[in-house]
Amino acid sequence: MTGTVRLLTFNTLFRGSARARLRALGEVLERSEYDIVCLQEVTSARNLAALRRVARSYHQVGYAPAFPIVRGGLVTLSRLPLTGQEFTLFRPARPVRREWLMLKGVLVTRHRVGDLPLTVVNTHLSANRDDDWSAANRYTRVEAAELRQLGGVVRAAELTGPAGPLVVAGDFNVPRDCATYRDFVRATGLRDLLAGHREPTYRPTARWPDPPAIDQVLLSVPPAQAVRSRAAVVLREAVRLADGREEYLSDHFGIGVELRFGPADGAAEPG
Repeated sequence: MTGTVRLLTFNTLFRGSARARLRALGEVLERSEYDIVCLQEVTSARNLAALRRVARSYHQVGYAPAFPIVRGGLVTLSRLPLTGQEFTLFRPARPVRREWLMLKGVLVTRHRVGDLPLTVVNTHLSANRDDDWSAANRYTRVEAAELRQLGGVVRAAELTGPAGPLVVAGDFNVPRDCATYRDFVRATGLRDLLAGHREPTYRPTARWPDPPAIDQVLLSVPPAQAVRSRAAVVLREAVRLADGREEYLSDHFGIGVELRFGPADGAAEPG
């Protein structure tokens, strides 16, 4: 089984002029070659509708409605056939915070790339309000629990879904070089497509001039499959909104990925 998939993950930022920025994002996506787009912080059903009116070529959309919000703010747009979806809510853990209202969790969608089944896991973990990812930190403990739950979702998706590649993407809110994240990668056996890269995925600010890489894309491929991948940080530039203003699409950058699947050495393709 062979196929090529281009995927984007992007935290869209729900604050400020979110709807106008989502319309501008829709225009960017329409000009792009991305087959699947994993979005976070599309918290409003009305904002999602505004995006879909622009991003018309993404005929398939995965999300969990809880009107008037979108559960977890997670939306997966696809130009490929979408054959199933499910949402898992993260178990709430203290400290109490307004973030609970977002109903953060994990969105699993299943797609087809020709004859190749593909599972995409879109997620957004809790924020670390202390910017301290040491093991004893209160928010690190929350994130570690969510990563364990995410690992369980990934294992279940691999066991219950058709045998094929699996991509995990989203805003982890955990730096790529953090021990908590490395433990997750080791426990799941997923391959981090930007392993070793320290380029930030959050836009530097005066308060946070040197942010870490907190958005991630990881991959699992069955033994009979091989993959060539390219990944890069994207969506850095400001765009022009409908009212003429120039604005960045988000406080995050995106990660764009190209995956080329084929049979592993020695594995015959079905005839």
